[in-house]
Amino acid sequence: MSGTISGTAGAGPRIAVLLPCYNESVAIGQTVAGFAAALPDATIYVFDNNSSDDSCAVAKAAGAVVRSVRQQGKGHVVRRMFADVEADIYVMADGDATYEAAAAPAMIAEMLEGDLDMVVGARRSEVDAAYRRGHVLGNRMLTGLLRRLFGRSFTDILSGYRVFSRRFVKSFPVLSAGFEIETEMSVHALELRMPVGERMTAYAARPEGSESKLSTYRDGWRILSMMVQLYRTERPLWFFGAISGLLLAVALLLAAPLVLTYLHTGLVPRFPTAVLTVGLVILSALSLMSGLILDTVTRGRLEMRRLAYLAHPAPSASAAGR
Repeated sequence: MSGTISGTAGAGPRIAVLLPCYNESVAIGQTVAGFAAALPDATIYVFDNNSSDDSCAVAKAAGAVVRSVRQQGKGHVVRRMFADVEADIYVMADGDATYEAAAAPAMIAEMLEGDLDMVVGARRSEVDAAYRRGHVLGNRMLTGLLRRLFGRSFTDILSGYRVFSRRFVKSFPVLSAGFEIETEMSVHALELRMPVGERMTAYAARPEGSESKLSTYRDGWRILSMMVQLYRTERPLWFFGAISGLLLAVALLLAAPLVLTYLHTGLVPRFPTAVLTVGLVILSALSLMSGLILDTVTRGRLEMRRLAYLAHPAPSASAAGR
């Protein structure tokens, strides 16, 4: 593929539907048809991620523009989609026919009316089979953790159904490789204080014969690791400050009996413990200084990201400019 991919041009805004796909031959045709009916003026893209079945053929037959991504992982697919597709409004969903395509027009309308940069389709399961065992609890735990770490959150941070403005897509530096991409998107919006929204959408069970690619424990651990990494990079003062406080607390606990002994006898009987205590205090100070320095760096990075974000017009202005 050479150059960039352009969405449908016309009097209205260009709308692109982005569908990551990996071995979804059973469901991808139904997914494309659903979004084609809900958004008849949109261009539907299916980005295939090394499928070994006939997903590409099914998607093409359903009327989608099909592209291939060789690097395995949803994060790599989203990076390519955001880089290659040109549009004013982006609708992203999974290719497994679980998300409510009919809700897309309302999500787009909400974004344009409120000049929002992202609208998340919070999933409302209609049947017990829609969620695998452990996914509901895991989602709630990770959503709650994100709220504790960053002060704000969404109802469903792991939802793959989202509507984006152009300025979100073109200012988002995708760093994730796998299913932790949704967490990175959420943190990106929260850190730049973007106007965002949520809309409850139906969430259905996969069609018979379609299997989930999400591993409850492996991908859950990767999402948790991504949260910690993002907290370290976005909140370095709090992150390294907590480490500094922990080291100082341990040092004080070790030093307390040494100080009492010294006051009573004038001696330091456990010299190695005294050396360890001094070392912990030094490490505590270094950790705190690292947090202070990295906090300054992070503020500079945040300003640059904010300027890149502001280089693009608001959703309503971008849509009106067509």
